[in-house]
Amino acid sequence: ITWDLACQFNNTDHHTELNGTDRLIIRRGQAFTINLYLNSGSYQPGYSQLHITAETGPQPEEQYGTRAVFGLSDEIDDTRWSAAVSSPPGDTVCLSVCAAPDAPIGRYVLTLDGHIQFDFILLFNPWCPRDVVYMDSEEKLAEYVLAQDGIIFRGNAEYPVPIAWYFGQFEEGILDACLRILDMNPKHSRNPGKDCSGRRNVIYVTRVLSAMINSNDRDYGVLEGCWKDTFDGGVSPMSWRGSVQILRTWSSTSCLPVRFGQCWVFAAVACTVSRALGIPCRVVTNFYSAHDTNSNLVIERYLNEKGEIDSSTRDMIWNYHCWVESWMTRSDLPPGFDGWQASDPTPQEKSEGVFCCGPVPVRAIKEGELTFKYDAPFVFAEVNADLVHILKYNDGSTRKIVNDQKVGQKISTKSVGRDEREDITHLYKYPEGSAEERQVFEKANHQNKLHQQQANPGLQITIKLSTGIRKGCDFDVFAIVTNNTEEDKKCRLVFASRAVSYNGVIGRECGFKDLLNVELAPGGGERKVPLRLNYSKYCTNLTEDNLIRLGALLIDYSTKEAMMAMRDIVLDDPEIKIRILGEPKEKRKLAAELTLQNPLPETLQGCCFTIEGANLTGGSSITEKLESPIEPGQEAKVKIYFTPTQSGLRKLVVDFDSDKLGHVRGYKNVIIGK
Repeated sequence: ITWDLACQFNNTDHHTELNGTDRLIIRRGQAFTINLYLNSGSYQPGYSQLHITAETGPQPEEQYGTRAVFGLSDEIDDTRWSAAVSSPPGDTVCLSVCAAPDAPIGRYVLTLDGHIQFDFILLFNPWCPRDVVYMDSEEKLAEYVLAQDGIIFRGNAEYPVPIAWYFGQFEEGILDACLRILDMNPKHSRNPGKDCSGRRNVIYVTRVLSAMINSNDRDYGVLEGCWKDTFDGGVSPMSWRGSVQILRTWSSTSCLPVRFGQCWVFAAVACTVSRALGIPCRVVTNFYSAHDTNSNLVIERYLNEKGEIDSSTRDMIWNYHCWVESWMTRSDLPPGFDGWQASDPTPQEKSEGVFCCGPVPVRAIKEGELTFKYDAPFVFAEVNADLVHILKYNDGSTRKIVNDQKVGQKISTKSVGRDEREDITHLYKYPEGSAEERQVFEKANHQNKLHQQQANPGLQITIKLSTGIRKGCDFDVFAIVTNNTEEDKKCRLVFASRAVSYNGVIGRECGFKDLLNVELAPGGGERKVPLRLNYSKYCTNLTEDNLIRLGALLIDYSTKEAMMAMRDIVLDDPEIKIRILGEPKEKRKLAAELTLQNPLPETLQGCCFTIEGANLTGGSSITEKLESPIEPGQEAKVKIYFTPTQSGLRKLVVDFDSDKLGHVRGYKNVIIGK
């Protein structure tokens, strides 16, 4: 007998053809076809029986679902492992085989009658209504399973900054790397049979991934995190344009953690691996995200009279934090909690002894169901913790500062089929001040929020920005102080600006004013106090996050009351202009013409452009260095050639690096014709 696995037909039918068609890659709960060519005698229905086994993992056993034994049926039964002949009698037999919709995913060996053996890879099947990852919208499947590039939001709540990311889940070697992640996880080495059996369960797989994308447990995890100013021994998290290089590096260096990642990199790699395995997945960003280490739902900050924050606390507010959501039904929970589940591969706190978080139903966070698995209290705090600022006077007395900054704003993800931001805050929380919100806080025992009084202070302070704040220019910011009381007020105003990292770590000062004698007339008297930020001062203090935090603290001498306004500025990078030269077609050489104008008053050295994109750059990045430095106001310009391998809509992701600007990002949507 000879046989043909019809990989081109099967892989296309199972939406896996982008992985290549040189091997069989199929999905659960859906039939695939093998052609058997009989050399002697022909197949007769009723007389010829076939004995078939399908096995996965090192210790296949029927009771654990890792071994299935079945014969021929009259027709395919898509609720279990089954096989049927779909051709008329003759010397070519067309055999249909279907994997159970809850079979463990992974590498399989199928044996027919003991002497025909072949391998295949089995994945989750979001196209199959019987699979727990089933999604009933082709548009959503195209975005959350098949899209090899996407948009991730950074910046801050006032100014979300989109960056393009190359997920590349179908690029060569990536699926193998993803399966290797499952095999390298410590649960597999402790009990391989049990671990492979666990791969039936998407909740189990998602939790394993949230632990294995980070390497904090010395567990052969994919990425090592680093939140310092320098990245010795690795590369800056800002330099990654996609997941492919990271997963390939990890796989080719004996699973040593790749250095370095920060939250959006951890989340993006988790998204790549989830999509590769067939789990619908998206990256989400939570602006002003709380990291509550002691689970009291309160983040406390102490300031002195100069407005300096005591940095000894481990509780942090991150400017933004990224995690992933995966789509699945949760038969382990009461009804109503299916759909998007949050899980977080960034190492923050341990869960069941390991750095991992989730999956937890997004709806459980919204409803305050903090006992639902997994790690609901931590995620609830990320979007709901109360931020309390306390002023420590020089004489040792303390006063709570009036400040209305809220945690958990503008929770964002890429829209389906479009590059726009979709706001999904309403999936995580009820409207502020609503009766439902109050019920949730009661259920979650969020005492601080329940006892909050709406303060109406007579003094008000806000921060205003001038427009067009770009890196390289000098600009003014303003503190506006208003007196709505009926009496004259004499106050102290501390107006400070400091560089800040996206995870809330405060850096060096960029401009400071301390006015000891601000007098305000009653009935709406106002003062507008400017603070000048000069490039010569802030240029060396900025981190790669391009963020400056402004804080204005107002102290009323007569009552000792304090109010505060806080605001972060994102300094805009210059735009990379991208032109595609030539007609974009499969297997035809194109050029990207890339231009960037130096916005700084100083020369840029060590400049280079890099491009990368799914099915555009052959699965790797292409870099072009500039020979000469770029003077202020001058343009850096290069042409980089690339040859697309697949038709369709793709994102060309572009990065410009230099000594003074750090990594500047851009992208262009390119439609590749057949």
